[in-house]
Amino acid sequence: MDQGETLREAVRAHYSAKAEAPSACCETDLCHTGYQPEALAALPEGIEMGLGCGSPTAWAQLRPGEIVVDLGSGGGLDVFLAAQRVGPAGRVIGVDMTEAMLARAQTSADRLGLKNVEFRHGLIEALPLDDASADVILSNCVVNLAPDKGAVFREALRVLKPGGQLVISDMVTLAELPKEIRQDPEMWVSCIGGAIPEKDYLEAMRIAGFAGVEILERNGIERGPVYSVTVRATKPR
Repeated sequence: MDQGETLREAVRAHYSAKAEAPSACCETDLCHTGYQPEALAALPEGIEMGLGCGSPTAWAQLRPGEIVVDLGSGGGLDVFLAAQRVGPAGRVIGVDMTEAMLARAQTSADRLGLKNVEFRHGLIEALPLDDASADVILSNCVVNLAPDKGAVFREALRVLKPGGQLVISDMVTLAELPKEIRQDPEMWVSCIGGAIPEKDYLEAMRIAGFAGVEILERNGIERGPVYSVTVRATKPR
């Protein structure tokens, strides 16, 4: 098993356990920042698992009728928040590689009676979605967990319609982390080991083909070396 697959299996095991006994992913106050209390109030207790590091749905300006994809949807919180915004004429698809998380999210969707959401099993580096099928792609504190971030961004570009937007909250760093941290599975699953320098993160999006790459928000940069950002980019028309 190569290093990338070793890290991916560590992430799968870690989040399978959290689906049963959730707690904060990165165990810092950067987790679950940005959610509006009134949006969370409309959801049943237990859906907010504290696994995010921003609120991409608050920045995406979702519109009724849009098709939205959430990369690494976990327990489904961002899917459910997006579903409120796109309404019954829209659709939100959550993609996750952890079957226990998918089961948890589906149970919550059933409790909410949502008909405009679905969850699919798959890797965010190889999305189980058609070309040019989504208006918006969201992700919250997940791309840092992927061994091949370039593949994630290329897949996001493929799945977006021309002019579609990508809005991601994620962990980045001020500078490259030491090798022993980057290769430590425990640090990786804690949303730290897989974080890369902000400039490299943005450049990977541009290399994949995204335009208009911009930072919308930073949290915790004054404390460094790992902090959260929310980024928006667009697929050229």
